[in-house]
Amino acid sequence: MSITTEFLQKANDGKLVIGIVGLGYVGLPLADAYVAKNVKVIGYDISQDRVDELNAGRSGMRHIADSRVAAMVEKGLFRATTNAADLREADALLIAVPTPLDKYHRPDLSYVRATCETLKDHLRRGQLVVLESTTYPGTTEEVMQPILEKSGLIAGEDFAMAYSPEREDPGNEDYNTATIPKVVGADTESGRAMANAVYEKIVETVMVSNARTAEATKLVENIYRWINIAAVNEMKIIFEKMDIDIWEVIDAAKTKPFGFHAFYPGPGVGGHCIRIDPYYLSWKAREHGLATHFIELAGEINTKMPRRIISRLLEEMSLRQQKALSGAKVLLCGLAYKKNIDDMRESPSLELFHILKEHGADVSYYDSFIPEIPMTREHPEFAGEKSIEWTKQTLSEFDAVVIATDHTDVAYEDLGKYVPLIIDTRNVMAEFSEKYADKIVKA
Repeated sequence: MSITTEFLQKANDGKLVIGIVGLGYVGLPLADAYVAKNVKVIGYDISQDRVDELNAGRSGMRHIADSRVAAMVEKGLFRATTNAADLREADALLIAVPTPLDKYHRPDLSYVRATCETLKDHLRRGQLVVLESTTYPGTTEEVMQPILEKSGLIAGEDFAMAYSPEREDPGNEDYNTATIPKVVGADTESGRAMANAVYEKIVETVMVSNARTAEATKLVENIYRWINIAAVNEMKIIFEKMDIDIWEVIDAAKTKPFGFHAFYPGPGVGGHCIRIDPYYLSWKAREHGLATHFIELAGEINTKMPRRIISRLLEEMSLRQQKALSGAKVLLCGLAYKKNIDDMRESPSLELFHILKEHGADVSYYDSFIPEIPMTREHPEFAGEKSIEWTKQTLSEFDAVVIATDHTDVAYEDLGKYVPLIIDTRNVMAEFSEKYADKIVKA
């Protein structure tokens, strides 16, 4: 019996077991979606603390309720492990590990390679291996396949491979893993059939002809956003000089029912996808002797935004308060890269923190989603810093506040009441703009 026939028979009988490698922002919601469809899931992570946390029914993430994880465990269809040998029981292995950049903006596939090195020692005939981590076109074939074939098994004959980019949007209340169509690509008919059988159990699938096309699809989605965010950031700067409110312009423009999609300016771009994915294509394009002019120009604009925000703060403090930034008490409001989540990956707030420190400011932060700054690759020096208490007395001690994240649980009017200067990068003070006009600067 061929591996495809056997696999599809298991799928039809409802007997597939799913293995998920990496139990973070992508892997955990994926596991939840399968358990909700009564599919058994074995979750693998290299962190024993993470595994213990999940097996105890705790999510470890603010936007995923503990009750969801507890229900998965109590149902008896989910367990987490640090023993890679347990993954031999799984029929499909879905890999959701980090794919960051190094300090030179080159792809860092060390987590993908390490995962494949681990899996090769436990790979068995008939399994499907799918990468979900964002990467450049060619990774599945050029990087993963050679490592997995060290097992002695041949891709396309003894096991199948596919690529299906994650499309998670943490904190989005309108869409989740089970409602966002899943792009799937594989280089063989067996890979496409097996991958489709896995994903169609939880979501609508969009099948493309090969893995490279699926890998490219994810990049296009996020490069589109990267470039449009850069465009609106640049327009914000231009319109400021013309005394035009960019947010009012966008609100008016988006009333057009066709041909316009609203993007908004901010203090920079964060998150594991938009901030990183464009450089994966830039790196791969150079391999083919090509340049990515739009991507690099967008990167120049977006990565300069934090320094521009602090420059604006410095100017406004000098003009309004006759104070220098050095020695001033500055509050950074929001550390997460987007609202209502506890994800700090690539957050521009960390860069704002760093630049303020460079200028000699006495910096504190407030973020109810991040009570303490964890260790980060970019700014390990901030690890252990704790969020302030949100009180009248504490807020009154600051010379200025920079609003970097627009969490909805913040009493923003308190800033108008107690802080003399507000640098608002998210337009959250709009409803108080008349009442505190002398304090608010949109930047």
